[in-house]
Amino acid sequence: MKELRIRTLAAVFVVAGVLSWAGARLWTAVGTLPGVPPAAPVVLALIAAVLLATALSLRSRLRAQRERRPGAKGVDPLMAARSVVFGQASALVAALVSGMYGGVGVFLLEYLDIPSRRDQAIYAGSSVVAGIGVIAAAFFLERVCKLPEDGDEDKNDGNAAPA
Repeated sequence: MKELRIRTLAAVFVVAGVLSWAGARLWTAVGTLPGVPPAAPVVLALIAAVLLATALSLRSRLRAQRERRPGAKGVDPLMAARSVVFGQASALVAALVSGMYGGVGVFLLEYLDIPSRRDQAIYAGSSVVAGIGVIAAAFFLERVCKLPEDGDEDKNDGNAAPA
């Protein structure tokens, strides 16, 4: 499984931002721009909280398993892999959605004197911040579930079989 790359997420963010900024300009020229939903930052923040809770839970279970604590509940490798895939998918979607709301937010900066547009710009900015939180939580989850590097083979002279 490939790791998340910040370059990929940044590229998705920038492309989505530019396209949504251009789309917002075009939409306003033709009609009325639809509003930014107030629930957007809340949903992204909830996804970030779920990713963070999953990462913290897996980290404590993996630590207990490594320390061989009595009664430690192990981590199913398939569950860890599914968690990482969920985190990666969430990060990609968050980069896309944050880019879209970022582009709309940049467009709305011209209309901050109108109270309803100012509120929408605040919702768009909050969505970008919550999207960055999702991405950070996804990176943390991926780091928690990453397998340790196998450095024992380098120390082995070939005389003993690897464990």
